[in-house]
Amino acid sequence: MTLNDDMISIPEAVRIIEALIFASAEPVPKRTLQNYVSDEAMLSEILHIISTRFDDTSGIALVQVGDAFAFRTQADVAARLNVETPVERPLSRAALEVLAIIAYHQPVTRAEIEEIRGISLSRGTMDILLELGWIKPRGRRRTPGRPLTWGTSPVFLDHFGLSDISDLPGVDELRSTGLLRKGQMLGGLGEGLNNLDSEDDVSDEVSDETLFSDETDWHPHEIGDTLEAERATQDDDS
Repeated sequence: MTLNDDMISIPEAVRIIEALIFASAEPVPKRTLQNYVSDEAMLSEILHIISTRFDDTSGIALVQVGDAFAFRTQADVAARLNVETPVERPLSRAALEVLAIIAYHQPVTRAEIEEIRGISLSRGTMDILLELGWIKPRGRRRTPGRPLTWGTSPVFLDHFGLSDISDLPGVDELRSTGLLRKGQMLGGLGEGLNNLDSEDDVSDEVSDETLFSDETDWHPHEIGDTLEAERATQDDDS
């Protein structure tokens, strides 16, 4: 199609060229626009009219991109249109393993977590889970050194849509969904699943005299001090 200036008015040609640029997903090359007008001078006049129409008072502008033309948001308006959304950082494999061990073996100490995993905990793993609010201190075990035990929090249950910790999937469920292969065990996970059905194992631990009970609100600095103390003990042992 070609617009003949003898057959169509400039205002009408402006509307057509404007619509062509607006409807294109990519900048429209000048040679493509030239196909719709009789000469280059007419095209320059049309582009000037469009550019004037979308001046600083408009939210969009006609811009030249190389040898092509496109509509773009005015720079000052574009800054106001940016919407910042927090991006959740996926948990590392180590953090997922620790979370699973705590969930299925709670209440569990740091040393027990390391024994189950067969590798020492890195400094930031527990910190990440604490920041998410998915784990919390459960009290101190009545053994030498009175190590702190850990368990999951109500935030953990709410995040994963669980009403109670006993709603965690068992070994058979994990295998049926393909999350656990036949014969595969995740750091003694099977033992932990069996322990969930034994109320005595859990109640004995929680009924011990603890420095902080489940009902006690732990302050961030107390948790931080406790973690640092555990790390210092670990460094001394090594």
